Amino acid sequence: MKFDYKLLDALSAVMDQQSFEQAAKKLFVTQSAVSQRIKLLEESIGQPVIVRSHPITVTAAGEKLLSHYKMVQQLENDLVPDLMPDTPTRPIKVALAVNADSIATWFIDAIAPVLKSNLVELDLIVKNETKTIEKLRSGEAVGAVTNCSKPLPGYQSFELGTMEFILVASPDFKQRYFANGITKQTLRHAPGISYDPNDDMHVRFIYQHFKIESRDYYCHSVRSSQAFVDLAIKGVAYCLIPTLQIKQQLASGELVNLCPDKTVIETLYWHSWVLVRGINKKLSQQIVQYGRQILSRASA
Repeated sequence: MKFDYKLLDALSAVMDQQSFEQAAKKLFVTQSAVSQRIKLLEESIGQPVIVRSHPITVTAAGEKLLSHYKMVQQLENDLVPDLMPDTPTRPIKVALAVNADSIATWFIDAIAPVLKSNLVELDLIVKNETKTIEKLRSGEAVGAVTNCSKPLPGYQSFELGTMEFILVASPDFKQRYFANGITKQTLRHAPGISYDPNDDMHVRFIYQHFKIESRDYYCHSVRSSQAFVDLAIKGVAYCLIPTLQIKQQLASGELVNLCPDKTVIETLYWHSWVLVRGINKKLSQQIVQYGRQILSRASA
């Protein structure tokens, strides 16, 4: 079986744009042409490739096709400068899936040297560290920071190091809600913060140490690691935050460790394609080298 890459291009555009109409504009064809290409792709493999829902999702078969197509695109991007050096320079598109805590602490510093010296159009997909690997599986990203050690087929993983999380709040918040210590009763009324409904780190920590179910207390959902810090400093909530991110605030007393004897240690891994080369290889090497340097120092 030979793939018609026009059909795979249509699948990629529909998933990227989450719209047949917008995919048609991106490909400079009609909407009916995009629909026809998806239909032909599905007929050629004998099964659906997308679920026409909101948002549009891929089937298991569509996921594999999309991942394959993204890999081919990366190979083409890496080959063009070598084969056609006189071709006008165009940015190389790179999509990486990263958790918010890494972005807030070390990841940007890791990739900055490569971005400065190369023409790259970066797409940073921010997800919880338990979910970033799904972006590799779907083909939306070519590399990911995750807490999963086992790589997907065709990918390789590198252990970066550990990130320590502690439960913190402002001194005023502590006095207002936890003056007599943290208990099941005080936790029922104190607002916490979680990244999103899929973020179970906060839930696991509270249940492990205080045996209280998530339904018995409440949390704000805030999809920004820096906002965690800002809200905690302002006395709005308590939350789990990487120690690496709040060293200054702890030293100044803006934030206090609510449970000095209790921490969460999360091991992070970098996953990248086995055949990675060119810009992607440079980024991967830089991320692993810098991540290991910072995270090993932080946990020492």
